Amino acid sequence: MCICVNCHWIDRCKTYHAVERQHGVEHLTQSPDFQGNNPAIHIIVKDIPNQSSSIEWDVRSCESFREDEGKWLRLCPGKEIPT
Repeated sequence: MCICVNCHWIDRCKTYHAVERQHGVEHLTQSPDFQGNNPAIHIIVKDIPNQSSSIEWDVRSCESFREDEGKWLRLCPGKEIPT
């Protein structure tokens, strides 16, 4: 799971903005103004039976990570946490 969902910077982060773009989801912000230090993105390619493959992007570590438990949920009430 992407650590960004519990990060203080999620709604300002350029890295998370790129992850959103790769997943084809709506952005939390159109103009991110924060660049995290040394984010490590884990990319998984999944084969889906009778379809093409799927690519999963997750930020697994970032030197700028600042824990804010439930930040994404507070920004997106009623939505399921992205996995």
